[in-house]
Amino acid sequence: MIELPLRHPELFERLGIDPPRGVLLYGPPGTGKTLIAKAVANEVDAHFISLSGPEIMSKYYGESEGKLREVFEEAQENAPAIIFIDEIDSIAPKREDTKGEVERRVVAQLLALMDGLKARGQVVVIAATNIPDAIDPALRRGGRFDREIEIGIPDKKGRMEIFQVHSRGVPLGEDVHLESYADTTHGFVGADIALLVKEAAMHALRKILPKLDLDKEIPAELLEQLKVTNADFDEARKHVEPSAMREVLVEVPDVTWDDVGGLEDVKQELREAVEWPLRYPQVFAKLATKPPKGILLFGPPGTGKTMLAKAVANESECNFISVKGPELLSKWVGESEKGVREIFRKARQASPAIIFFDEVDALVPKRGSYMGSSHVTESVVSQILTELDGLEELKDVTVIGATNRPDMLDPALMRPGRMERHIYVPPPDAESRKKIFEVYLKDAGAILTPDVKIDDLVASTEGYVGADIEALVREAKLGAMREFITVMAGKSEQEMADAVVNVRITRAHFDEAAKKVKGSMDRESLEHAERQAWELLYNQEQRTILENAVAAIRQAELRKDREHDTGTLRDHTFRRTKDWNEIKRLTHQLEEELRA
Repeated sequence: MIELPLRHPELFERLGIDPPRGVLLYGPPGTGKTLIAKAVANEVDAHFISLSGPEIMSKYYGESEGKLREVFEEAQENAPAIIFIDEIDSIAPKREDTKGEVERRVVAQLLALMDGLKARGQVVVIAATNIPDAIDPALRRGGRFDREIEIGIPDKKGRMEIFQVHSRGVPLGEDVHLESYADTTHGFVGADIALLVKEAAMHALRKILPKLDLDKEIPAELLEQLKVTNADFDEARKHVEPSAMREVLVEVPDVTWDDVGGLEDVKQELREAVEWPLRYPQVFAKLATKPPKGILLFGPPGTGKTMLAKAVANESECNFISVKGPELLSKWVGESEKGVREIFRKARQASPAIIFFDEVDALVPKRGSYMGSSHVTESVVSQILTELDGLEELKDVTVIGATNRPDMLDPALMRPGRMERHIYVPPPDAESRKKIFEVYLKDAGAILTPDVKIDDLVASTEGYVGADIEALVREAKLGAMREFITVMAGKSEQEMADAVVNVRITRAHFDEAAKKVKGSMDRESLEHAERQAWELLYNQEQRTILENAVAAIRQAELRKDREHDTGTLRDHTFRRTKDWNEIKRLTHQLEEELRA
């Protein structure tokens, strides 16, 4: 498209067509747009003129247009030539959006110059921008910028090639495997990878600096020792993040599956929905199926929904974008929807990515209800629904929503193709509470006294969720700290430092903490949470079986004689895995007893 007309214009003359006059390269910053333009000019041995948008602008009347004319005249005289305009959006913005007269005149001049290129095919204009929608539409028609080429974020193969280019002259240690870094640097562009290699080399240099006497010549054996190792790359990786993610709130969660106590079934469902598509894409391709786009985590507060989302992002090595509802809502018309579009655009750029909407019921409430009655909220709901299954495909982007009020969500969000996977995060049972205690006490094993038994703590924390257990452990540690500080009052710093090794957490500290930290879930709230979950997890027939069971239990409890045993039926009704035939049998049995 550029080489051919510059080298062999006769081919185009023979076909009776005009070769391309302009090419617009667009894509995120750092993807190599400028580098491609320079490489093309070098390949065809053409005269190369580089312009940066702001260089042309001048405060004096007519000077900006004059500079542009000079550049085009120079190109005509030295044809074949390539004119490269970097950041073209700064000199050719949409004329209806600009207030300044200078910008309008420059756009008009650029249009006239591109139409007036005489040496057809011998002068090609290449422009680069990362915001193509900001450019005046008149420039983007045929005959001016005939072709628009997106320079996107590189895939794994592209990242590997970029790593090889930038580490060509770098003395790499034997333990460095560039493939593993190409695997994990999702969303990195060429400039980010160049920075990562440079940062790793600088880290290697900092390690050897203490051995150097900078006033003398550096010995050859020391230079030989200077190698960039795996540890240097790991350290550099902590400081270099993808450019595409710098504008949005992105965090690299340091939460692993081991940090989430219990919830094994929920973890497995999340692995299947998020990790499997990234690890086994060939299986999905073979079966011609697509992974779920959206996952809804719902359950009572404090059960670990946010923690699970962070853990799955960390374990699958995805970029994690956390969105809080109020951040998106704006009083200005169109701003909230624009915010939603930007988040999804950034996620696509930095894929594989997870967009996490915490308290999603605040963002996507039922339209027409009291909560979703404002125009802003309804627009945001529509925008999120459109992004989830719009024309632009969400590839390698998973949307996870968390809520403790699934009944408040707009039903359109819950259908297949949007948030189709509904995962209930239940309050922890005894086994899960034990695992949660083990997580929060794993570093405290050495400072627990023998009278602290995890099984005893589990037995005494019925109705506690994960957040309550974390608060209980923290309060017990604070109790031990208060006791130590009270005992050591008036002692010297040295005596305090010597005595701190003897600090212990006792059962009494936990008992005292339990008076301050109460469990969030009583039987009523637990059953309410379960019944909310039934709406999403079970079909009409199953819900009818469960509702009949609850009605029979309530009827039995209202009886004054209270002779009927409802415990077994209650246990089966609110159990995680349900035996439908047994629930029906027990319900029928209880109903018969009540009729008698």
